Amino acid sequence: MARPVGDLLRVRPGSGPVSLVDVDPRSTPGHDGGKTAAREAVAEVGERLAELQKQLYAEGRTGGHRRLLVVLQGMDTSGKGGAIKHVAGLMNPAGLRIHGFGKPTEQELSHDFLWRFDRDLPAPGYLGMFDRSHYEDVLVVRVHDLVPPQEWQTRYDRINAWECELAEQGVTMLKVMLHLSPGEQRERLLARLDDPTKHWKFNPGDVDERRHWHAYSSAYETVLERCSTDVAPWHVLPADRKWYRSWGLAHLLLETLCGLDLQWPRPELDVEALRAALADRAEGDAA
Repeated sequence: MARPVGDLLRVRPGSGPVSLVDVDPRSTPGHDGGKTAAREAVAEVGERLAELQKQLYAEGRTGGHRRLLVVLQGMDTSGKGGAIKHVAGLMNPAGLRIHGFGKPTEQELSHDFLWRFDRDLPAPGYLGMFDRSHYEDVLVVRVHDLVPPQEWQTRYDRINAWECELAEQGVTMLKVMLHLSPGEQRERLLARLDDPTKHWKFNPGDVDERRHWHAYSSAYETVLERCSTDVAPWHVLPADRKWYRSWGLAHLLLETLCGLDLQWPRPELDVEALRAALADRAEGDAA
């Protein structure tokens, strides 16, 4: 892999207008070995991910304040849940916090739009994953005119300010848009209809949402342009090929964790004294 996956997929802050038409949803940036090689690579990456996550968790348990938040956004059937399953499954669930956000409740609507997301941030030492996020409030809210334009238009800057505050508090954010084509979404929806065991996953509203595809694409482009910042850049991950989606997310996560330069904590311990105490106790147990 000649270049880091993050470099290949990152939306450069301040780079100007973003066009998703220029990104092929079936492309595989950084990987040219096919499906089998990608799946084998994910398994190999999993060992390193597990070790790094354990180091992050240990740091948090010994007074550290750093944590990692993965934000996944994408159209319906883009594979947010599948990506979480295949990548989070490589790590220890004890150090994970996964939260999916749906339609806000009455209580949540009574607060500022960022309230419910701030409430579910991962604690120090944890790796959190958001299946949908605060960006819904400049995506679906915008597409369906759920609040006046003058309100959602202010939210980009508010989101950037909030994410900057989180960075100052020790939160590293990995933001990933799963980029799906309308044709692939149609095939995935048909596959759900063909399989009775997946009918429970089918939301008839997803069919209606397809009529707003271009509006959503425009909304996503604005998000990518205005909210890819130095402290929290966006990454556009082609998602038509499920195996590449998992490969790409695993490598993005690995690169992000490696960038934290995690070390095993070294608490103040009198090792020799503790060994001697355990030896004395062992003699007492034997007696």
